[in-house]
This record gives sequence, structure tokens and C-alpha cells, in this order.
Amino acid sequence: MHRRTFVRNTLTAGAAVMASMDAVRASPAEKTPPFKTKFSPEFGIFKGLAPTDPVDEVKWGYDQGFRAWENTMLRSRPVAEQERISQAVQRLGMEFGQFVGTITFEDITFAGRDTSLRDAVLADVRASVEVAKRMNTKYIHNVLGVADPRLPWDFQLANAIDLLKRIADIYEPHGLVMVMESMNHRVDHPNMFLHTIPQAYALAKAVGSPSVKVLFDFYHVQVQEGHLLPTLDYAWDEIAYIQVGDTPGRKEPTYGEINYPNVIKHIYDKGYRGFVGMEHGLSQPGKAGAELALKAYRTIDVS
Repeated sequence: MHRRTFVRNTLTAGAAVMASMDAVRASPAEKTPPFKTKFSPEFGIFKGLAPTDPVDEVKWGYDQGFRAWENTMLRSRPVAEQERISQAVQRLGMEFGQFVGTITFEDITFAGRDTSLRDAVLADVRASVEVAKRMNTKYIHNVLGVADPRLPWDFQLANAIDLLKRIADIYEPHGLVMVMESMNHRVDHPNMFLHTIPQAYALAKAVGSPSVKVLFDFYHVQVQEGHLLPTLDYAWDEIAYIQVGDTPGRKEPTYGEINYPNVIKHIYDKGYRGFVGMEHGLSQPGKAGAELALKAYRTIDVS
């Protein structure tokens, strides 16, 4: 073989080997199939396993098979960081889910008639429109505040309906959807106004807007009401968002008493392809707990 031919062949073979190695290094995510369910992690849920920078954490989540993300307290992050997160999510072809637009665990906002408190809610709602646009999402989680023990229940209900209608007027032109979450009285939030799915369903029906819907959090519903799947089925036409967490303790699925493989299959069979927010802590600390949770989601995903 001529020297020139030998060198050319050697270089070609070497380049092929390097290209093959680069391909392997460049596509680790291809080894991890994406989840069929649109599980949506929250920042910090895999602490000890995932990177701490939010953009790197989203990329890590993608490599694990997640195709969605959410951040309840997103509004507390600087605008520049929100933009970084949004750009990373969109660059990866992922979707961003819910964030909180207005929240209080102390004030009587929706249930009462205090004008200053209700005006503050509406100011939060208007501000949340720009955040939703920035994140390329349509789901905004608004918390309905605490109940008024001095006011008859039906008056509180009427007050809430009135404020929800005003919110619908703000969101509808932008195609945004407010979701409201019932929060249990038994363990976590004894004073909250909205604490059952039938109550949330009645509010959504009374408002009658595509921009006011129900967030069904399996943890809260199990603690407060039980009877999970029949309750879900009855309220189905008003449910726009789902979150998960196991009882007791609000830990990762498969930790406690809820049959999550059956739950996830049930909502999938009903045609739900929306977000399933991972709203919980971990049953074990550190890296071991994060690895256990990651494995749990593979276990409950639809086959």
C-alpha cells in the first residue's frame, strides 16, 4: 500500500471512531425513554441527584425522560431567571406547567368583601398574565385564601364566584386558565376556604368560563375526602390540571396508601394527556431518596 493511501485510510478510520464516540457522548438522553405521562417535576425535588442551577436541572430532567416542568413559586424568581428557564424548556421541546399567580394562607380574599384585599388579588392576576406569556404556559394556579368564620357559607361562596368571574374576564382574552386547588383541612391547611373537590366543582360551574377550572391534587383529596376515582370522574369536565403526592406525609408515589399505577392508568384511559405535577417531598433524604422517587415514577408510568 502506498504511504499516502495508508495515511488517508488511517485518518478516515480515526475520524469515524471519534465521530462514533462523540455521538455516544452527545446523546445520553436517547438511552432513557421519555415518560408517556406528562410528569412535571418541581425545582429541588431531586436534590442531591440533579444539578442546582435551574437550567441545568431542567436539562437533567430531560435526560431522565421528563418532558414537562413546573414551578409553584416561579414569580419569586427574577425575570431574567424566568426567561432562562423558559428558553431552556422551549429549546428542549418541553412544556412548562403551572405557577402561582396569587397566594395567601392568612387573608380572607375570595371568601370576603374586603375591597383592598380583592384589589390586590386582581393586581396579582394581571401581573401573572405577563409571567404566563414569558413562560409560554396557559396554566396559573391561584389560591383562594382562608375562610371567614363570621360569615355564612353561602355568602362566602357568592363572594368567591364574583371574584372568580372578574379573574375570568382578565384571563379569557389571553387564552389563560386559572386552576384552583382544594387544600385539606384535616392535616395541612385547616383554615382554607377551598377544601373539597365538590366545592371547587360548584365554583367552576357557577363561573362557567374556560378560564376557571379545577386542579385535582390526589394528596389533598385523599386526606380530605378519599373516594378518589369516583370523585375525579364526577368532576372530570371541570378538571384542567392534576398533581400527585402520596399519603401519609405527602411523599413520592408508591410510598403510601394510594394505588398510583391504577390512578395514572385511569386518567390516561380517560384521555388525559395534560400535566401531572409532582407536588411532594421525599420519603428518604438525599441522593438515595431522589433515586427512589425517580424509580417510583418509572414504576407508575403507563406501559
